Amino acid sequence: MIKYSLICADGHRFESWFASADAFETLRGSGMVTCAVCGSGQVGKAMMAPTVKASDNRAETPPEKPLSKPANEAEKALETLRKKVETESDYVGRDFAREARAMHEGEAPERSIHGEANVQEARGLIEDGVPVMPLPFTPKRKTN
Repeated sequence: MIKYSLICADGHRFESWFASADAFETLRGSGMVTCAVCGSGQVGKAMMAPTVKASDNRAETPPEKPLSKPANEAEKALETLRKKVETESDYVGRDFAREARAMHEGEAPERSIHGEANVQEARGLIEDGVPVMPLPFTPKRKTN
């Protein structure tokens, strides 16, 4: 795994992990790397400072700010949206495409849902006029 500092054409800086340098280039080339703040697909690597472990006789730097709390207004808005989606809709997991299509065709009662779909499933739903949209975050999976 490799962590890159990234920057979009509008100057927003963010970090992301990739399986390898080749994986980053492949994902970026296919338009799958987008700005975490504005959604722009024009993203490149930013200058990074290397992580250097302090020697034993030096005090280590304090740990980075935890990622569990939103750091800026955009992250706070995304967290608010995530909570709203998760409380006001049903998580259907990998059955999302099937459930959305069934509701669209009148075979299932309409309700708000969220879940997971691969690119082909999402493209098929859109081409068939099923009203769907990607979420700008990964929903928390419900476990039993």
